[in-house]
Amino acid sequence: MHGNSVNEIRTAFLEFFRKEGHEIVPSSPLVPRNDPTLMFTNSGMVQFKNVFQGLETRPYSRATTAQKCVRAGGKHNDLDNVGYTARHHTFFEMLGNFSFGDYFKDVAIELAWRMVTQEFGLDPARLMVTVYIDDDEAFNLWKRISGLPEEKIVRIAGSDNFWSMGDTGPCGPCSEIFFDHGEHIPGGPPGSPDEDGDRFVEIWNLVFMQYDQVTPDERVELPKPSIDTGMGLERIAAVLQGTHDNYEIDLFRTLIGAIEDLSGVRQGDTGAPSHRVIADHLRATAFL
Repeated sequence: MHGNSVNEIRTAFLEFFRKEGHEIVPSSPLVPRNDPTLMFTNSGMVQFKNVFQGLETRPYSRATTAQKCVRAGGKHNDLDNVGYTARHHTFFEMLGNFSFGDYFKDVAIELAWRMVTQEFGLDPARLMVTVYIDDDEAFNLWKRISGLPEEKIVRIAGSDNFWSMGDTGPCGPCSEIFFDHGEHIPGGPPGSPDEDGDRFVEIWNLVFMQYDQVTPDERVELPKPSIDTGMGLERIAAVLQGTHDNYEIDLFRTLIGAIEDLSGVRQGDTGAPSHRVIADHLRATAFL
């Protein structure tokens, strides 16, 4: 990769997957066209819902996107955290790669590992991953492909590592990649009591859609398992730009600098997160 600006990172991600046979699909509208269940597009897979459910076909079986998203309410709601944490936003971009019955866990994990360690150049010693508690297949694949020691492949129970579209429909276990910002940042590894700190940050979530939840009590194997992944552009930009704080990346530095100039108030003078909140909401408002 030739640079680490937000724009260069986005381009590097999309080009990596284009070279791996993925169609670069434009970001869909923030207000979904044909999904009455959502006020705003909140993830990369929204525009592919019907494809995953077998209700629609596309002329490609592999896709990659940089999807504009808003999370300001509902199940995925980060509104109250905006400005107060280093990593939450109402508007953000989600980088993703998708397989519609094409490849599955082995290829998804191999591509993700190559992307973060070779294309982005992250030190494997600062990475750890999680898998669903009984997903032995993913555990063994990570061990073989990444070479990570077993203590850095953490089994997690519960909804954090099992994704579902709703009460029924496609669902499956997740595997998340975490970056360790270092001992000087408060927080513990995933699965620990202090996992909500900023030291270990989730940079990529791989969803392995392998089941169909027919009823609340019945789950069957999908005939064509699929892949849905999501990486926060702002989070990976922070990692690649050497900060643990999303609001210190190039994109936000420019916005916050403009807010300081217009308001005459320097960030930090008030002790409040006002500049961060304004910068975040300006982005959301501009794109909506």
